[in-house]
Amino acid sequence: MDSESTLDRMADGFRTKDIDAILAEFADDAVFETAVGPEPCGERFAGKAAIRDALERMFKGPDFRIESLGRWIAGDRAVSQFRYVTTTPGGERVELHGCDLFTLRDGKVVRKDTYLKQARKPRT
Repeated sequence: MDSESTLDRMADGFRTKDIDAILAEFADDAVFETAVGPEPCGERFAGKAAIRDALERMFKGPDFRIESLGRWIAGDRAVSQFRYVTTTPGGERVELHGCDLFTLRDGKVVRKDTYLKQARKPRT
């Protein structure tokens, strides 16, 4: 399996919020590091069971969606740029841009490291 096809299937899973489809593209020993968490790396989820828990929490937003903005692949490494859109419990629409850094092995994602730009109100 090639990296492009693996990442296409994973992106489709994120777009449709299909956790099983997303997990099918991760290796059993994969690591997912989120953009936010208690450690400098964000929050680390190791193994498919932990990644499933992270995805279930992530998809709880009322209108959560991810839109692909581009992808670059070089060997077993890839970068995917995206727009993340959701609504807070208070009804505020939130849009952030980010990227995922991927490492692949034998057609499966072994590492997904997510980064988000921080949106702040302009200084006055």
